[in-house]
Parts: sequence; structure tokens; C-alpha cells
Amino acid sequence: MVMSTNDIRFIVGIIGNVLSFVLFASPMPTFRRIIKNKSVEEFHPYPYLASTMNCLMWIYYGMPFVHPHSILVVTINSVGLFMQLCYISIFFFYTGKRYRLQIVSILFGEIVGLAAAVAGTMLGLHTYASRTTVVGILATAFGICMYGSPLSIMYKVIKTKSAEFLPTTLSIACFLNGICWAIYALLKFDPYILTGNGVGALLALIQLALIVIYRNPPPKDEKPSKVELQNVV
Repeated sequence: MVMSTNDIRFIVGIIGNVLSFVLFASPMPTFRRIIKNKSVEEFHPYPYLASTMNCLMWIYYGMPFVHPHSILVVTINSVGLFMQLCYISIFFFYTGKRYRLQIVSILFGEIVGLAAAVAGTMLGLHTYASRTTVVGILATAFGICMYGSPLSIMYKVIKTKSAEFLPTTLSIACFLNGICWAIYALLKFDPYILTGNGVGALLALIQLALIVIYRNPPPKDEKPSKVELQNVV
């Protein structure tokens, strides 16, 4: 029996959910370290706060009154949202006053921003197409920000000529995740999922290229001192 496009799209979406879970789970070693040392050290909460807003926007995008038939987008981002809030809670517990105030302020701003987006689109837009366009653009912007988080590490790799700080597994997962969701978007054309994940796959491909180019670090006597880098989502 020949599978329909919708059946293939559903299977691709399931695979995308698995790969997205790998991405969302990637900070776990960082937080095991934070719990073990009872300190956030040089880590900061911004990637997890950005991922939180990203998940919130994609959950809203997948709602049946915005973009119907997007249950797989809602499921994985709901899981991702839960995981990001767990990471932020752990960070909040082990950090100092300055970061705690920032976390509360940013989360409050994200809630206000989401509420404004919901109110604006539900009260001001009355068709699926118009709501999909506005929410899709917002969700795509936050998705690209999340995928772009490793850019600081990419700069460090080029500067030190060493890829030891660039997480190979995470880069591969980012690339496969981006490709998978791009295929999902092409099977039933969705420009917003396609754009965010297409850009994400490109950024991950650049990271993989750097890993290949700088896979052999310079001798220790020529290599700059190590700088602690944060594990990114």
C-alpha cells in the first residue's frame, strides 16, 4: 500500500520530535554539574530563557485556532517548555541575586509578550491565514535565535583553532533536527517551520565544518588558555 503525503509527514514529524527532544535534553550535563558543584559558575541563563519563549510561541502557533493540524509541533514544544522551566528553576536555586532578578524580569516580559501576541491575534485577526502569518513570523524569529546560540562558540573555535569546545553530538543533532523539520514543512508547505529550521540546519552545518577543519587542535604550548564555555540549547 502506498503511503499518502500526510502519512509520510506524520512519520517525519515523529522523527523530528525525537531529534528535538535530544536537543532539549542536551543541557542536562551542564545542570548535573551545577547541582554537583552547588554553583552556576560562569554559566548564564539566557539560552534557556530564549528557548522558553521559542517553545511558547511554537505551542501557540500549533493551536487549532491559529494553525490547525499541527499537533506534533505542540507536543514537542510542550515537552521542551517543561524542560526549559526545570533548567531555569535549577539555575535560579543555585545563582545569586543579580541573575535571579534578571530571570524573574525576563520571564515576566515573556509572559507579557505572549499575552500581547495572543490578544492581538485573537482579537485583531479573524482568519487562520492571518493568524498563521503573524504568529509564524514571531515563532520563526525566536527559533532562529535559539539555533543561533552556538555562534559565540563558533567564534571561539576559529580564534583558538580548536574544536574541543564545540559539542559534536549537539551539532549533529541540530543539523538532523533542522533537516527533518524542513522536510516536514515541505511535505505540506509551511514557510515558517521551513525558514526557522532551514536556517538552523545551515548554522549546524557550519559548526560541523568547523569541527572537521579544527579537529586537530594546536600543540598545548601554542594553544591559548581554556575558557569555560556554556553548553547551549
